[in-house]
Amino acid sequence: MKGKQILFGAWIILSGGRLYAQNNPDVINYINAYKSLAISEMQRTGVPASITLAQGIHESEAGNSDLVKRSNNHFGIKCKDDWTGERVYHDDDARGECFRSYPTAAGSYRDHSDFLKKGSRYAFLFNLDPADYEAWATGLRKAGYATNVRYSQILIKYIQDYNLNQYSLIAMGKMKPSDEVVLTVPGSPSQPLTALNQGPAVVVTPGAGGAVVQPAGTGNQKIYPEGEFQINRTRVVFVRAGTSLLAVANQYELQLARLLEFNDLKEEDVVVRDQLLFLARKRRTGTMEFHIVREGETLYDICQAEGMRFQDLLEMNQLTPDAQPAAGEKIYLQSSAPTRPVITKTVN
Repeated sequence: MKGKQILFGAWIILSGGRLYAQNNPDVINYINAYKSLAISEMQRTGVPASITLAQGIHESEAGNSDLVKRSNNHFGIKCKDDWTGERVYHDDDARGECFRSYPTAAGSYRDHSDFLKKGSRYAFLFNLDPADYEAWATGLRKAGYATNVRYSQILIKYIQDYNLNQYSLIAMGKMKPSDEVVLTVPGSPSQPLTALNQGPAVVVTPGAGGAVVQPAGTGNQKIYPEGEFQINRTRVVFVRAGTSLLAVANQYELQLARLLEFNDLKEEDVVVRDQLLFLARKRRTGTMEFHIVREGETLYDICQAEGMRFQDLLEMNQLTPDAQPAAGEKIYLQSSAPTRPVITKTVN
């Protein structure tokens, strides 16, 4: 099911020397290009997707600034003393200031999330409701993220004008991706939200090729590479419902019993749904601090998406195998959960 479409009118507002237009094609294209990264980063670190997108739009001039074109730096993050990566020099508050440079936009988005998550002066923000974008925007300004005294109002306006809070709600599991209000302008095709499972980055191994496959009927999940790749430094393949488990085991020179063990499966002949199959034992911990439960997502789904052993996931979160955590709950992946997540029901 495709998301709803919204066509914006042609009125504009001038504020603080910056042009706001609800049909600004650059802004809409920016949102559609980077909303998936913002959702993924919120699920990884807790930084609201609405805030991330609003900052990206403002700091990069919707992807058009000289700085972002030269450095992929979407958030205006300066080098600081501890930065060891690539750098560029750009006139900002002073001439020739040092800014961080990244190979890709994804690197910039990840560094932005880590910059906030690990920065002591921003720690208080993570005690706020992640859906309360006004509190977050105000907090960023108070913490000194930007020198512009109107910084919080600028972020809030972008969030409200372009309905950016919906991406935070999607990341939190409080809104279905299929209910997204897709931003379009007259005469432009819509681009519905297609894909991000919040799982760890997929690493394609040599020989996997450029082809990708997507779980049937699950447009809100990650599009996986065809053939062997890695999740959480563990070999894995994506297979369709009806695939013979014995055939997979033979193809990758595994005993069937080992393939079943690696994937917490009972004695079965075929997979009953599209899913990931690990070709080696999964890790005891995940690559991220926690996983945000999506609507209808089971503990098994989570351990497969994160490349983590099922029993370790249960013990870390004080859960039983038949528990069904509520959407939006945190499932810890690297250390014991401070509290048991809210359970909505048990599953068979």
